[in-house]
Amino acid sequence: MKFLFWRKSPKNEHREPLNNSRKPPNTAFRQQRLKAWQPILSPRSVLPLLICVVCIFLPIGIGLIIGASKVQDMSIDYSKCDTLASKDSQQLIPSKYVRHHFKKHVNTKPSWILIEDDAGEQTCQIHFEIPNEIKSSIYVYYKLSNFFQNHRKYVESYDHKQLKGKPIELEKLNTNCKPLRGQDDKIIYPCGLIANSMFNDTFAKQFKGVGDTDDYILTNKKISWSIDRHRFQKTKYNASDIVPPPNWAKKFPDGYTDDNIPDIHEWEELQVWMRTAPFPKFYKLALKNESMHLPKGNYSIDIGLNYPVSLFGGSKSLILTTITGIGGRNVSLGVVFLIVTCVSGLFAIIFLVTLFFQPRTMGDRSFLNFDDEEGAVEVEDSTGPLREIL
Repeated sequence: MKFLFWRKSPKNEHREPLNNSRKPPNTAFRQQRLKAWQPILSPRSVLPLLICVVCIFLPIGIGLIIGASKVQDMSIDYSKCDTLASKDSQQLIPSKYVRHHFKKHVNTKPSWILIEDDAGEQTCQIHFEIPNEIKSSIYVYYKLSNFFQNHRKYVESYDHKQLKGKPIELEKLNTNCKPLRGQDDKIIYPCGLIANSMFNDTFAKQFKGVGDTDDYILTNKKISWSIDRHRFQKTKYNASDIVPPPNWAKKFPDGYTDDNIPDIHEWEELQVWMRTAPFPKFYKLALKNESMHLPKGNYSIDIGLNYPVSLFGGSKSLILTTITGIGGRNVSLGVVFLIVTCVSGLFAIIFLVTLFFQPRTMGDRSFLNFDDEEGAVEVEDSTGPLREIL
């Protein structure tokens, strides 16, 4: 009856039937017969490993803590300056908004005063003391909290070609810039959520000396990464074709003209902001001085208040700090290394005591060899009668 189901033709007369088996090839790799080393963990084998961990992690943890302790910094949260600071005289900043680490004790606590001009522009003037000379380099950061720059749609909300200076048409702009691609048939430059939410508090480019203290000059040049300074280029758009992002209305109240189109190749504050942070609490560099020491004395700095952090329940802070070879002040990393060292040392002591007072003899490893087929047959034969009796 085979001819009812399959009829051979002259062409496939000598053709072999197709092998539709899904069985893997009989190789050592596909059948999982490769040789492998499986260590037998015992106190004698684990003890040297724990001792090595202790010897490596202990000096690293101590070095990290010593390096972090050499960092001198000061943090002042000025989020409430517009509501708590007095407009008439200097007022002490509440201690919960101030944190500092210097080599010497601070005698004068930081204070602030709110200055408001006729146009309603508010400036927070902060007075602080540097109790000892701080060697260069000096860095001034602003710190934001509860601001999620790591949101997926936020991170992608820009047009790379537009930042490179190319005059991209509205229809060809990256769709990730929505809803900030265009306005009134004009192109928003730069488009996207990142540029629109740029931090716009202004910092004076000097620490103004109080009393006999000289002014300390700061700069906002070379605060961004060199790769960003290469990536951001001056635009080729005409002023009549573009409009600023909605939140830039205060900086460009009359829109763009041929004279005020921002050159993002030179605007390093924007470049710093456009490099998004991975965590909701982050620092971004605003000013620096890498050539002069900061003398001891009393100083003040003016901060223009423009950025509303109350909308997202966050805070903004002024950070003055130095850095070392391991970065800023981060004691927690050294503490983690020391915790691992302590845990490893504790287990090493336990294993050592167990090895001396309650030693355990190792079994014969030859019984772990399952390659001897004859031995396997003997075991099977020897257990056969016992299996029948049971």
